[in-house]
Amino acid sequence: MHVWGAQRMHQRLLLMGLLAVTVAALVAAPATAGDDDLALLKQTGKAFTRVANRAAPSVVSITVEKSLGASGPQYAQPFNNPFDLFNDHFMHRFFDRRAPGLPRPRQFKQSSQGSGFIVSKDGYILTNNHVVGGADVVNVKLADGRSFRAKTVGTDRHSDVAVIKIDAGDLPTLDLGDSEKLEVGEWVVAIGNPFGLSRTVTAGIVSAKGRARVGVSEYEDFIQTDAAINPGNSGGPLLNLAGEAVGINTAIFSRSGGYMGIGFAIPISMAKSIYSQLVKHGKVDRAFLGVTIQTLTPELAASFGIGGKRGVLVDTVVKGTPAAKAGVKRGDVITAVDERPFESAEKFRNHIALTGPGTRITLVVIREGEKKRIPVTLMTRDKAPDLIGNPAEVEKLGIAVKSLDADEAKRFGYDLGQGVLVARITPGSPAQMVGLRPGVLILEVNRKPVRSVQDFTRHAAAAVGSGSVLLLVQEGDVTRFVAITLR
Repeated sequence: MHVWGAQRMHQRLLLMGLLAVTVAALVAAPATAGDDDLALLKQTGKAFTRVANRAAPSVVSITVEKSLGASGPQYAQPFNNPFDLFNDHFMHRFFDRRAPGLPRPRQFKQSSQGSGFIVSKDGYILTNNHVVGGADVVNVKLADGRSFRAKTVGTDRHSDVAVIKIDAGDLPTLDLGDSEKLEVGEWVVAIGNPFGLSRTVTAGIVSAKGRARVGVSEYEDFIQTDAAINPGNSGGPLLNLAGEAVGINTAIFSRSGGYMGIGFAIPISMAKSIYSQLVKHGKVDRAFLGVTIQTLTPELAASFGIGGKRGVLVDTVVKGTPAAKAGVKRGDVITAVDERPFESAEKFRNHIALTGPGTRITLVVIREGEKKRIPVTLMTRDKAPDLIGNPAEVEKLGIAVKSLDADEAKRFGYDLGQGVLVARITPGSPAQMVGLRPGVLILEVNRKPVRSVQDFTRHAAAAVGSGSVLLLVQEGDVTRFVAITLR
């Protein structure tokens, strides 16, 4: 019994020793892991510090003065956009925000702030069109405290990109990166002047790429980020951890006008092309193909007997356009341009628009199950009014429309093949004044039926000249006439 008891005691002591060693190991392990985590955090923090130190001197504060009359633009009013992924919420541009419902004086001077960033040593600066467009005076303040009166080199409201220039030399510049290489989940940094707080730095990740139908501009391919951006950040850079500009911060999703974790930036790959044209010509000369399209959904692909394919479906081919002359037909599925695949109508449209007019491209098309290659020489968009009406006249209404696709027809309860869908309403426009909003279906213009974007543009351009436009619209199951008077 005594020996047995001694053995039991020895076993207990051995077990306790083993437990002590195990506990010690477990205690030590988190400490080691914690040290590694701390080192990693310090390393990440240094990466953000390097980006901020490198980029901040190139970020400028922009102050503008505008003379606005009773019919001038009013970015102050929030607008509801059912095409936005965040249905029934407000999308605000974070520039020039005033409380909705306030009376507008007939004439007043408005001062607003935004951001920009220097891209050349001799003073060229990238920013947003909605920051400097229509400004009487543009003032730029550099990081070193110097102030300059800037001249507007060119603006492009269709993409919301603008270029201004100051008379200075040997300026710090930002390198322009490749936004195509950005990955969802990648760290990004935003720098700007929110609420007038100069060169504020925030960080987040790329939440999504290729966001369209946001309702900010005509050509949209936004980078979505959760980096904190607020009013005044507009026009500032979105940067990768290499310190390269990969986007121009442009808009936020917000119910309050402030940060809610969703911001949008114009990809620098799009901005580069626009910048080059604005500097050379003062304007953007976009190419024109002559089709209306929609994204090929799995349901549509199955209906056309090409299940598994991705691309864009041709709804309409306008007579006399490059597409018509090349033999493109309604029902064609375009899967690629020059072997570059496209999976959405927005990306296809943006690519065509920024391809130089006169460029010869090859469309890869599936027609009745057969693959075809169709060469097309693009024309300049400036010649399009002769074929589809006058877009400049239509713009006076403040209505941007698009073809109705199958998903939207189902969503809104409309009949496919009838009318065009209101995609965007310009704040302060005649269309907004009569209560039109995105998601409404336009069936007629001045008692003439509308079955395509071209129909709408042609009829609306003719109607605008008379000073009065009568629309037959449908919202849900209800149809009504809307009269727009142009003053």
